[in-house]
Amino acid sequence: MAAVQQKLPLYVLKEVLPWYLGGVLLFFVLLMTDNLSSTVGTLLAYHTGVGKALTLLVNKLPEFLNKCLVLAVPFALLLAFGRLAKDSEFKAAMAAGVRPLTLLLPLALPALLVGALAYYNAGWLTPASQARWLNFFYTGIYNTSPPPPSTEKYAYAQGDTFFSAGRVQNDDNTRRAQIFGVLVIQGNTVYSAQSGVWDVSAHTWTLQGGTSVMADGTPRPIAGPLVLPQRDVLKRPDTPPDQTGTPQLRAQLAALGSGPERVQERRVLAFELSRRVADPFTPLAFALAAGALGLLISNRAWAAAGVILFIFGFYVLWSTMPSLAQAGALSPGLAAWLPNLAFLLLGGGLAWRLR
Repeated sequence: MAAVQQKLPLYVLKEVLPWYLGGVLLFFVLLMTDNLSSTVGTLLAYHTGVGKALTLLVNKLPEFLNKCLVLAVPFALLLAFGRLAKDSEFKAAMAAGVRPLTLLLPLALPALLVGALAYYNAGWLTPASQARWLNFFYTGIYNTSPPPPSTEKYAYAQGDTFFSAGRVQNDDNTRRAQIFGVLVIQGNTVYSAQSGVWDVSAHTWTLQGGTSVMADGTPRPIAGPLVLPQRDVLKRPDTPPDQTGTPQLRAQLAALGSGPERVQERRVLAFELSRRVADPFTPLAFALAAGALGLLISNRAWAAAGVILFIFGFYVLWSTMPSLAQAGALSPGLAAWLPNLAFLLLGGGLAWRLR
C-alpha cells in the first residue's frame, strides 16, 4: 500500500504532462489563428511577403505564450482526471487508502515553475516584443514611421495663465511638438484653437488661428499666429504600459507622484504592475481548483464541460477587472488579484468536500 501511495502522485503527474503540452499547442494555434484572421486583410492589401508576416508572428509569440501557459492548466488537469475517473483508477487508488488531496500535491511545484516563467515573460520579454511588433507593423507593412508618442490631456498653470491641450505630439528631436485641442486662459481672455506649435527652445506656444473671448464675452477670430510665452519643459511621453518592462513601469508609477490630476494614470500603471504579479499565480490557483474538480468528476464529458466553464469564467473575470480598476470601483491590487482569489475559494470549497 505504501508503494502505491508513493508512486501514484508521480503517475498522475505523468498523465497530466502530455495533456498540458497538447493544451499549450492547442491554445497557441487558436491564438495564432485569431491574430492572423484580424491582420490578414491588411497583409494582403499591402502585398506583404511571407517573411514579413512571419516576423510579425514571431514578435507576437511571447504574448501568446503567457496565455497558453495559463489556460493549458485546467485543460490538462480536467481532461487527464476525466480519463483516470473513466477508467476507475481513482476508485482503485481510494480503495488502496490514498487520500484524494494527496494527488494534488505534486502539481504545486510545476504550477509555480509555470508561474515563474509567466512572470519573467510578462515583465520583460512581452513588452519588448510588443514594441518591436508595433514598429515593424508600420515600417515593414505600411512603409512609414510609427506614430510619434503623444501626451493626452496636458495642463499647466503659469502665473495668471492656464495652458491646456487635448494632445501633445512630440517631434523626433523633442524640441518642438504639435499641440491639438488648445485652450489658454490668460487673465480675462480665453484663447482656443484646433492646433498649434510648442517650441521648447523659444519657450512659446504658437496658435494657428482660432478664437479669442475677452471680458465682454464676444468671440473674435485670432488674426494671424498668436505667440504666447510658455516656460514648461517638454518631456517625451512614457511608452504605453504593454510596451514597458516591469522595472521601467515601476519607475513611471513612482514619477507620477500623488497629485489628484494623475489619478487615472496611476490606476492604469498600478493595475498593470499588480496584474504582472498576480497572473503568474493563476496556474497555482487553477491547479487547486481544476484538480479538486477533476477528482469529483466521473467521466470525460463532465471534464470537457469543466474546461469550458473554467476558461469562460476566468476570462469574464480577467477581462472586466481593468475597467473596474480604471474607474476606481476596485483598487488596482484587488482588481488584479480577484480572479485568482475567486478560483482559490472555489478550489478550497471543492477540496473541503474531498477532505
